[in-house]
Amino acid sequence: MRAAAVWAVRGAAAALTAAALGHTLWNGISEPGTAFAFGVLITIGELARRDTRDPAGPVPAEDRQPAPLGSAGALAYALLGQNAGHPTQHGVFQTVAVAVAAALVGVVPHVARGHGPALDHVARRVLTVGFAAVCFQPLHNSGRLEERVGQGPCLVLYLLCLLGLTALCDAVLAAALARARTGWPYGPLLRDELRALAGIGSAICATGVVMALGVAVAGLWALPVFSVPLLLTQLSFRRISAVRTTYRQTITSLARATEIAGYTPPGHARRVAALSRAVGRELGLSERELTVLEYAALMHDIGQLSLVDPVPDGATAPLPAAEARRIAELGGEVARQTGVPAEVAVVVERQADPYREQPLAARIVRVANAYDDLAGGARQPGGSLAALEELRLGTARDYHPAVVEGLARVLRRDGSALGRDGISAVRAG
Repeated sequence: MRAAAVWAVRGAAAALTAAALGHTLWNGISEPGTAFAFGVLITIGELARRDTRDPAGPVPAEDRQPAPLGSAGALAYALLGQNAGHPTQHGVFQTVAVAVAAALVGVVPHVARGHGPALDHVARRVLTVGFAAVCFQPLHNSGRLEERVGQGPCLVLYLLCLLGLTALCDAVLAAALARARTGWPYGPLLRDELRALAGIGSAICATGVVMALGVAVAGLWALPVFSVPLLLTQLSFRRISAVRTTYRQTITSLARATEIAGYTPPGHARRVAALSRAVGRELGLSERELTVLEYAALMHDIGQLSLVDPVPDGATAPLPAAEARRIAELGGEVARQTGVPAEVAVVVERQADPYREQPLAARIVRVANAYDDLAGGARQPGGSLAALEELRLGTARDYHPAVVEGLARVLRRDGSALGRDGISAVRAG
């Protein structure tokens, strides 16, 4: 069923692309100068795109639109009604054809480097641009839009509402595709997409409207002028992403200190972090909550560095409650000294508390850590049934039942992938 949804979206995008290219080739290009200018803008946007190597997984907000200038240019062309005061007549099919052709030219260097855009991302671009063009071009070309809205502030409001609706449709579509690929709950995925609209998404919509209105008044010279702010915004997001990547690498290196010192088995922190994030996603945590959960899971054993004698095999699950709580509190103190967010340190220090008193993130880390300790690092496709059964037996006192069942669902669906040491499922948030 999920695969059918993906192929339905791809099929609709392919059909629209074929119809647009066929119509444009048969009838020729209307106003080729304008089409060429917008095509160059979209191509430059694609050339400046940010490579996303794993579009199936959770993607930070700044990476949800890897080519914001290309998206803004395509939307501006879809909403273009005049060029320096002269009406345009390019229509829906030519809009889609120019957007697709320019995007294909722009992604050639990325494909050559092995980092081409995801097929689903291209399908979304085609459908969203087509949606915006369908809602604007026929009304404009027939004259009904000017009769009902005019050329003043009402037109600007109409364009903003139209782009807001387009962005909402794109978010719904993106969440549905992510749900189809991963099987994760739809609600949190949609919530993450909607939150991303407040960042780069709003900049894309605003730039698209300003470009369309600027070209309508000043002509094509408005395109480079209004492209600069979005390019600077994209550069800022890239720098933020680089800082986050460095920050996460620092936390990962710190988490490995317990392995290097011989307190925990190799790969334990990474396995717990990957499993915690998967369970958190299964239980509906947002992207920001998943980031806190991942950092806390990576650092959950950092308190063991304060011990004189290492815990056998680094397994804290079988320890007496008082000893486990002492190690957790030491870990929280160490985490605070490293400068991580306070909520990460809280999760680390409360992972050994009675589960009814824990925040959800601490419950998840506790269950994931116990599973890895009890399974002894063994990874079978579906997980260790004995370890999972022991966790279920402990739900009356030690482990939250909903978290344990979430773990069971994750292991049934993703057990073989989660078993790889150095798992790729642990991503920057």
